[in-house]
Amino acid sequence: MRNGLKVRQQGLTLVGLIFVLAIIALIAVLGMKVVPTAIEYSAIRKSIVSAKAAGTTAAEIRAAFDRQANTGYIDAIGGKDLEIAKVDGEMEVSFSYQKKIPLFGPASLLLEYAGTTARTAVTKVID
Repeated sequence: MRNGLKVRQQGLTLVGLIFVLAIIALIAVLGMKVVPTAIEYSAIRKSIVSAKAAGTTAAEIRAAFDRQANTGYIDAIGGKDLEIAKVDGEMEVSFSYQKKIPLFGPASLLLEYAGTTARTAVTKVID
């Protein structure tokens, strides 16, 4: 006590510090596992746009995508996984895939990616 007043200390306890560091480490590990899949998704989106521009038939678009995938280190999907449809006289390319990231033990994280070259995505509503 100083001059009859209690001095209250403020700060972080050792247990609190360990808890905060554990949360930061968990977020960092999760980020290190998710960021590469997000980068690959971005590369796939760019590749389908350039593949669409490079071909006029489904086979040409798939082959162009496979060439892009080889140079862009894309291994999540291949040309055979692309969905190609003719909409209003123009070829539209779309894809969807899932990426399962094991975390620890039986726990894993499932990410679902999808993309298209169509200007507006059409969704089907099932009653």
